[in-house]
Amino acid sequence: MAERKKRAAPQQSVQLPVPTRLFAEGEAAAEQSEAMRRVEAGLLQLADRLAAPLGMDRRRFLQSSCGMAAAFLALNAVFGPLFAVAPAEAADPEAAAAREAGLQGQLIFDVQTHFVHPAYPSTGILGLRELARPWNPQLQGQQTLADIRFDSYFREVFLQSETALALLSNAPHEDPQRWFLSNDEAARARQAVNDRAGSRRLFAHAVFTPGAPGWLEELERAAAWRPDGWKGYTVGSPFGDSKWPWRLDDEKLLYPAYERMVKAGITTVAIHKGLLPSGYRERMAKTWRFGGVDDLPKAARDWPQLNFVIYHSALRDGGIPSQAEQETFERTGEIPWVSDLARIPGEHGVKNVFAELGSIFAITAVSAPRYCAGILGTLIKGMGEDRVVWGTDSVWYGGPQWQIEALRRLEIPEDLQKKFGFRPLGPGNGPVKNRIFAANAAAIHPYSAAAVGSDELARMKAAARKEGGAERH
Repeated sequence: MAERKKRAAPQQSVQLPVPTRLFAEGEAAAEQSEAMRRVEAGLLQLADRLAAPLGMDRRRFLQSSCGMAAAFLALNAVFGPLFAVAPAEAADPEAAAAREAGLQGQLIFDVQTHFVHPAYPSTGILGLRELARPWNPQLQGQQTLADIRFDSYFREVFLQSETALALLSNAPHEDPQRWFLSNDEAARARQAVNDRAGSRRLFAHAVFTPGAPGWLEELERAAAWRPDGWKGYTVGSPFGDSKWPWRLDDEKLLYPAYERMVKAGITTVAIHKGLLPSGYRERMAKTWRFGGVDDLPKAARDWPQLNFVIYHSALRDGGIPSQAEQETFERTGEIPWVSDLARIPGEHGVKNVFAELGSIFAITAVSAPRYCAGILGTLIKGMGEDRVVWGTDSVWYGGPQWQIEALRRLEIPEDLQKKFGFRPLGPGNGPVKNRIFAANAAAIHPYSAAAVGSDELARMKAAARKEGGAERH
């Protein structure tokens, strides 16, 4: 995803393990529902009660594994028992450590991550991290462009979280200087990480921009460095109206590109869909409809050689789900554009469509966890548990560990399972979540699980974990 994100708002210098306020890019005020205010207050009360017996102050407690557990207790107290967490995990470091030990070795493959090139000119994107500081204790001090460059990316994604494999993605801009990375820079970053790791840990997209001058020539040129897939924005550019929106099923414009992709043997096509900014009907009046999925069925049928990975699972609105959207889901099971995506395999007989969870999981897990569970239930029911892949949009928010913890703990409530025919997600390291976290990615980005546990990066991660000690979560 590009510059339209949700980010945590300032929380009076208190660092919380999960966000309880979200901020929209370009908006002056934080979004915090009454329910999120209650979560925040409940978490701070838990911290004040549980920290002292452990010999901690509030700040240290909230940075600990016990503090992470307390956050999910606070969420459950407001939204109901959606997250699997025992009170002992918040009160007893040994109980928290025992749970962590039981999850060691779980493979995490994040198929949407980002950073910017050394000469990237805009500081606007730093607002995402600056406002995330109060809830992400990994983010210390005033954020600078250095914090969203390669070194910070490597540290936060690979060393400070349990992410084992990652895919470096990108976004276009009609000003070439404002691409986060050029295709060549993405190729060099992939090589740098894998050289440092001693194995294949980082994958990378090449961006393609249909309709822009020279775009087919650039696609041919990028194919030479063997990207792990392609990334495109049917809206043209996510920042506002674009001169070059396009449709996946445009036979004249897109099908020649698909032919080249198949010929090159690079057959994963990641497409940004949905996650539209507030006021999109005015800000993107000419292009926002290109963000829907009505162009996907024909393209997927016509090109079974390609895998279409729909980033953000096409969730239409990029903000906190409105009360009306939540009530509509509870009544009908419909989620704007997500439900349309989930119906495509069954209605059109295609098996080459995947759904990715970047940003939409982070936003909804803390603001509307029943809705979040509904998104997962809808996708798994319609597309199959083998067609949903994990992504976090990290490094914009700092490290992704809290998102990993949230998915491990989340369960679809029984009433939603019965009403809409959803399957349970199961335990944190059970078959469904293991598929989402990594196994499903193997169908589109093959990897060696054996190499992950024995390379140089594995040793670096072990050292970082030991150094982090009790403050790791």
